[in-house]
Amino acid sequence: MSHQPQGDRPAPTPEELSDRVEHARDQLGQTVQALAAKTDVKAQTKAKAAEVKDQAALLTGQLRDKAAQAAGLIKDKIPDPVVDKAAHAAAQMRDSTIHAGHLVADKTPGPVRDKAASAATGARTNRTPLLAAAAVLAVFLLLRRNRRNK
Repeated sequence: MSHQPQGDRPAPTPEELSDRVEHARDQLGQTVQALAAKTDVKAQTKAKAAEVKDQAALLTGQLRDKAAQAAGLIKDKIPDPVVDKAAHAAAQMRDSTIHAGHLVADKTPGPVRDKAASAATGARTNRTPLLAAAAVLAVFLLLRRNRRNK
């Protein structure tokens, strides 16, 4: 297959052809890499997750700052007697709760306390399955209630 020169351009030399081929190979390699990057879902997911995480951290910081500022404004607007009265009521409630807990502990028989402690320990060690079962039960009860109300 002979290639005739077109117009007044001379036929390319073998070096020029080699350079063109090398340039075409480089471009093809870059195109393949770009296509491979587009199809790499795992890398794209990681990049997007990192981006979302950074945005969430930024928003969390902003919300924290705004909440602290709002709390400061509210605290400044509440009269001191109200704050003192609320603190006194909280202290009374805490004392009453502690007293009630002591009364219950004193009047509860030993075997019942032992069983309650055993149940609490079991619940702490199996927290995840217990929470999952509670969530399933809650969903079931909500669905059942919604069906009855229809």
